[in-house]
Amino acid sequence: MTLITSDAILDRMMALHPKLIDLTMDRVWRLLSALGNPQNDLPPVVHIAGTNGKGSTQAMIRAGLEASGRIVHAYTSPHLTRFHERIRLAGSLISEQMLTAYLDECYVANCDQDITYFEITTCAALLAFSRVPADFVLLEVGLGGRLDATNVIDKPILTIITPVSMDHEVFLGNSIEAIASEKAGIVKKGVTCIVGPQDEGGLEVIEATTTNLGAPLLAYGQHWYAGSEGDGMIYQDESGLLDLPHPVLLGDHQIQNAGIALAALRQLGCDEKACSAAVTDVVWPARMERLCKGPLVKIANKSGAELWLDGGHNPAAGKAVASVLKSMPVRTTHLICGMLNTKDVSGYLSPLLKVTASLTGITIPNEVNTLSAKETANAARNIGFEAFVAASVTQALHAILKKTPQARVVICGSLYLAGSVLKDNR
Repeated sequence: MTLITSDAILDRMMALHPKLIDLTMDRVWRLLSALGNPQNDLPPVVHIAGTNGKGSTQAMIRAGLEASGRIVHAYTSPHLTRFHERIRLAGSLISEQMLTAYLDECYVANCDQDITYFEITTCAALLAFSRVPADFVLLEVGLGGRLDATNVIDKPILTIITPVSMDHEVFLGNSIEAIASEKAGIVKKGVTCIVGPQDEGGLEVIEATTTNLGAPLLAYGQHWYAGSEGDGMIYQDESGLLDLPHPVLLGDHQIQNAGIALAALRQLGCDEKACSAAVTDVVWPARMERLCKGPLVKIANKSGAELWLDGGHNPAAGKAVASVLKSMPVRTTHLICGMLNTKDVSGYLSPLLKVTASLTGITIPNEVNTLSAKETANAARNIGFEAFVAASVTQALHAILKKTPQARVVICGSLYLAGSVLKDNR
């Protein structure tokens, strides 16, 4: 007898709707009702939206809460190597047995009606969270906020909006103000909203939303501040000053993300020890991560090269990677880049032009919406890169190291590419 697996059910779920993204809430409410409305039986929820930094911020909050002895559920997307990464139950990735059971229950309850993959899997996560005891649920928005499948919590304990920038314009609008309005759709009446650094237009939209809903606002630069100081960082709000180590996640943008996480932890009653753990104990793969094992690293090590991995994919992410590279010791740096055809390729790559020597375009393996290696390379050439094409990351790495043996090589452009690299480079 062949046992059903979570992968088999997930494959079935992919066929339940002709579109991968179709922003509306009707299908989610219908399925949740059929499941007995599990969203009403959750531990206190921290709901997180924004364009950049959602995952890092969530990971820091989780690290801080767990250091203070709290039991935490967490939901994030997309996954890097396997779906189980999206659902963390009481501190651990969901087991295959439990994931299969919750997915199957949702599939049966849906009765073959139209529903997107993200919608039905989000319902499965909420179902799991409702049945396993915990102190908090950290719920990360998938896309936007107002019409996202996670936006079904009437009274979260906190809402958070990380920095908003241009991304997913076809779904969210073609201005910062329009996108910020969609993100602010998670704000709830009377619920404190923590807001990270924003463009002026985006902040005005968020402020107007919180005012209309009577939601207390804790905004960066107004109610709290985080910044670099020496080899560490400082955080300050009305409760006082924290002098903390630099986040183990690299980049000045991670200090901003840490600030958002610390503001949340203070609101949740955590002490300085928990705040310190948020920046020192956090683990979040593929965010300027130095790869240290696997076949690609063996290739790099033979010539004394460094190998880094980052999953950022929009203009703000490109700026963040460029900033990290500028802060590193000088070393000739080359990019291996694969991107989706829905992304602003030149916007992402432009900040990286002056800090890198070349780009090699690749096609993201097993990804329908990938740009071809040639398309990525052509886009890079159009903005001034010396650009090449390779059939794979391995081939690209060999070609780079043949010319520059001790190079710094950054694999970048997509979380899907990052996931493929991590899967093959364990």
